[in-house]
This record gives sequence, C-alpha cells and structure tokens, in this order.
Amino acid sequence: MDETPSERHNRELIELLNELRVALPGVQVLFAFLLAVPFSSGWAKVTEFEKVTFFVCLIATSISSALLIATPSFHRLRFRTGDKGKIVVYGNRLAIAGFFFLAVAMVAALLLVTTFLFGVAPGVATASAFAVVVGVLWFGIALWSKLDEG
Repeated sequence: MDETPSERHNRELIELLNELRVALPGVQVLFAFLLAVPFSSGWAKVTEFEKVTFFVCLIATSISSALLIATPSFHRLRFRTGDKGKIVVYGNRLAIAGFFFLAVAMVAALLLVTTFLFGVAPGVATASAFAVVVGVLWFGIALWSKLDEG
C-alpha cells in the first residue's frame, strides 16, 4: 500500500484512538467499582493484606486511566498543528504503559476478590495464573512475533 507519511499518520492515529475506545470503558468500570468497594458493608471483614491489594489495584487503575486518556487529550491539545506523527509515537507509548497498569489492576482485583472469598493461597494461585495469561496474550505474543521477525 502506497501512502504518504501524512496518510500513514492519519491511519495510525485513527487505529490507536479506536483501540483506546475499546480499553477505556473497562478501565472506567473497574475504577468505579473500586471507588464504591470501601463503602460496602463487607469492607469491615477485609484483612490488612486485602486492603493493601485493594490500594495497589486502585492506584494501578488510576494510573492506567490517566495513561489511556492521555492520548486523546494530547490529540486535542495538538489538533491541527501537524504533529500527528508525534501523537502516534507518544500515544503508542502511553497506551502500552496504560495496558501494563491495567493488567496490574486486573490481577490485583482478581487477587482481592478471590482472597476475600477463598483465602490467600487460592487467591495468589488464581491471580498468578491470570497474570501469566494476560502477560502472554497482551505482551508475550507481540514480543515473540517481534523476535520471530529478526
């Protein structure tokens, strides 16, 4: 496909923003859930380990939200300045970092819930297994394919 650098930047930016549209609702739902948790009646039964896990999850979700929302914000602030190439480069980095913190948040949320329901050992086992799955699917396959290329 023959496209000019400007056309490529336009296409890549549209693809990036569409990918962020898929991820952001999940992050926002998780964040909303976390903001409500301490106010529920079961919070009194939470152990110190679960409180720390909750805090890690809350912070990771907050960071993920900020990182994933940064690209559309950057785009709006630099709109019509001819910087689409920079927006794509920085947006890609921000999105990867946002997905990393989203993965941390999801693992921590799973750890919190399974620990609360079944205890520390099953919680750690479940969260660890999920961390491997997310690591392989979200990061491992892409990194492996890059190694495969060269």
